[in-house]
Amino acid sequence: MGGMGESEADRIAELQAEVDQLKEAVASHAVVDQAIGMMVAFGRVTPDQGWEVLKDVSQHTNIKLRNIAELILVWGRRGDIPPEVRAALEDALDRYGPTQVPGADA
Repeated sequence: MGGMGESEADRIAELQAEVDQLKEAVASHAVVDQAIGMMVAFGRVTPDQGWEVLKDVSQHTNIKLRNIAELILVWGRRGDIPPEVRAALEDALDRYGPTQVPGADA
């Protein structure tokens, strides 16, 4: 019966790890969705284009997409964003959208 207890304990640990991963995924998804919304509002792009913009910025800055999304949300609240992210964002929006990043030099 000890073996069964270990098996159950292992299964519980596996399930807890899976729950933790799902919680993280849901939180990450919310952050990314909010950043896509900002791209739609500021860049006048479609949600699909907003997703492409985020991926593009992530790839060109070598920063994880979730972290890019977080930086964009901070930018929306405070108005500051790292220069390399701003440059990549401007480039991506030039490719996908009709406008310049608000606050950027003309």
